[in-house]
Amino acid sequence: MSHPDSFSARSRLDVTGRDLELFRLDALQARYDVARLPYSLKVLLENLLRHEDGESVTAEDVEKVATWVATDEPSEEIAFTPGRVLMQDFTGVPAVVDLAAMRDAMAEMGGDPALVEPLSPAELVIDHSIQVDESASRLAFEHNVERDYERNRERYAFLRWGQGAFDSLEVVPPNTGICHQVNLEY
Repeated sequence: MSHPDSFSARSRLDVTGRDLELFRLDALQARYDVARLPYSLKVLLENLLRHEDGESVTAEDVEKVATWVATDEPSEEIAFTPGRVLMQDFTGVPAVVDLAAMRDAMAEMGGDPALVEPLSPAELVIDHSIQVDESASRLAFEHNVERDYERNRERYAFLRWGQGAFDSLEVVPPNTGICHQVNLEY
């Protein structure tokens, strides 16, 4: 991706031998007083600086956030590129189905299906779906988990396939995590 760095905000930082790229909000301070912005808009502003490419994110997009006025009526969308998407299986299964369908369509059109990938790294947490079939015994949990795997075998197998098929998709196994929303993380 070509990066115009229209605001000369790109900088480097050496941290114990690792060269890191960062985008400095203080590079905009003299022109836009970005110090007054709420923290959430500073995060979005840094994201815009990092992803400025002249097409999806332009210098004008950066300026719109840098010149934000709290009393103005919102009228513009803000381009945001998450660093990671964390989702539960309720929303994640349809996403993996859509990706699989896009791969099929790509193959039918003679393209390379492997080119179909999530645009951002994604982690899908298989939420609990345990039903209590047995209780009041030391083996109750094991028994209930076993039944859960039997009941949800097809869904779990599909998600395991998805994790193997898509390089940027990770699946958190059943009964090891919980997530009840979609998080766009940065």
